[in-house]
Amino acid sequence: MHFDLIDLRLLLAIDRLGSLSKAATSFPIALSAASNRLRHFEQRSGVVIFHRSADGMKATPAGQLVLDRARQILAETEKLKETLNDLNGQRRITLQLAGTTVANSTFLPAALGPFLADYPEIDLQLIERKSADVLSAVQSGEVEVGVMDGNLPMSDVIPLPFRHDKLVLLVPSTHVLADKASVRMKDALGYAFVCLPPERAMQRFIEEMAKQNAVSLKIRVRAPSFYAIAQLVAENAGIAMLPEAAALRHVRELPVQIVALDDAWATRELRICIRNWDDLSPHARQLVDHLSRAP
Repeated sequence: MHFDLIDLRLLLAIDRLGSLSKAATSFPIALSAASNRLRHFEQRSGVVIFHRSADGMKATPAGQLVLDRARQILAETEKLKETLNDLNGQRRITLQLAGTTVANSTFLPAALGPFLADYPEIDLQLIERKSADVLSAVQSGEVEVGVMDGNLPMSDVIPLPFRHDKLVLLVPSTHVLADKASVRMKDALGYAFVCLPPERAMQRFIEEMAKQNAVSLKIRVRAPSFYAIAQLVAENAGIAMLPEAAALRHVRELPVQIVALDDAWATRELRICIRNWDDLSPHARQLVDHLSRAP
């Protein structure tokens, strides 16, 4: 059978107001037109939607089922309108993504570029935090999506695979450690380090690992980015600890060498975490789906 959204809205107005005349006035639509719409709807469907009485109009049991489904259809229609407005740029969408230093600086930029190109209506805010704080932000609902160290115990979230991350040492080509295939962190703590600022999540993690060896890092200089750190290492300002993906880029351009770390914590699996798939906004679902499939 054929019906349109005006039919559904009229049915709901009659149910809400208990009167055909009041429903017609609320549209507004002529009473005769409203009566014709209701009669034709009932005739085409073969269902009596309302009981008529001197006290007004009340939904029949079958009519109540029809009204419930009409509410669902109209609600979905409004959602479709919002989506269309989003896609044609009439409404800006802001998503927040919490990630670790490694995720934000190494893996996410390349993965997010195509996503932002496909969804020009989205403004994305990258928030940098250590893994435990990313987890808390997702658990509390502060952010919908996080990327964090998959080795961290997780509860009340759904973890999804993202990338494998490995921390390595970056040393000058002439450094005494340059000829070694791998070392433990404790073997490097006697040398001066080039580090990120203390507020960066990865740097806090590295300094915590040093303290577990009962030794503080000998920090000679702090630099704002992996590239600046690599340049300082190349100038013999010290050694550094970087994600392998970042270090590999600098080895091609600078007189530096990568030395593997044998510590178990140096190899980590980055995971996407969400609280609940059903609670995600439509654009957050698209983001998670994209990140989980991005090469």
